[in-house]
Amino acid sequence: MITIMGASGATGGATLRSLTAQGVPVRALSRDPGRLLAGLDARTTPLVEAVAADAEDPDSLRTALRGTRQLFLTMANGPRQVAYELLTADLAAAAGVEHVVKVSAPAAEPHSPVAVSRGHHLVEERLRAHGLPTTVLRPYAFMQKLLLLAPGIAAAGLIHGAMGTARCNYVDCRDIGDVAAAVLTRPEATGGSLALTGGRAYSHPELAGLLTALLGRPVSYVDLPPEELRAHLVARAGMPDWLAAHVVEIQRLAVERPEAPDDAATRLTGRPPRTLEAFLQEHADRFRHPFH
Repeated sequence: MITIMGASGATGGATLRSLTAQGVPVRALSRDPGRLLAGLDARTTPLVEAVAADAEDPDSLRTALRGTRQLFLTMANGPRQVAYELLTADLAAAAGVEHVVKVSAPAAEPHSPVAVSRGHHLVEERLRAHGLPTTVLRPYAFMQKLLLLAPGIAAAGLIHGAMGTARCNYVDCRDIGDVAAAVLTRPEATGGSLALTGGRAYSHPELAGLLTALLGRPVSYVDLPPEELRAHLVARAGMPDWLAAHVVEIQRLAVERPEAPDDAATRLTGRPPRTLEAFLQEHADRFRHPFH
């Protein structure tokens, strides 16, 4: 049994869809199983055992993990993420899980400048302490997160950031799901850690150029000092302070540690990763209309 945490989220949902498209049965954990099933392709729903589970309720997780052989572990970033994932690691070990695929971060180190990455390091350490065989996925920036910029781009043609001309790796969550599915279904692919990126890295000015060409109107990049960007994201973009701080930390990390593409996704899936250009084209209407 493969059990998927965060099955309603971007990477968990992508992993679920990738596995079921291959005919692999899965157990999908969600706080709202009915809603999860309603959003799936009717042809694959017979492969999905949707189970109600909530990290706020350890008993529900303990029950949901019974009989699990492999666990895909991911949870949304947030103030309680580390506590939830540590709890899940403990329960997975107690349930006799044999392999965990953990979605982590590129800079998951004890003294990482990114708070969320320090949290990922703690979870990785807990999994190791339990002796749980683990494959760690280290995706860079999710393309899907660019949709948070869409309202500002649609309304004013502006991208705000604190990266200067530093480049950022973007990876489509669907590629993360495809890699996770490969690891979960191919024993020879398990173990170690995998850096997941798209085919190339882009600076914010280059991103603005891609959007200018796509939309047929100017899109400009406004570079701000880190604290000004944080204030802008809270006041103008409506982000909670912890999320704004996380965005700034990630951007500063890209400045301090130049990013280059990795071919792990291609090696695991047998095809090139999805391109940023294709992702922007797919969601062009979101960048054209403020309230789309």
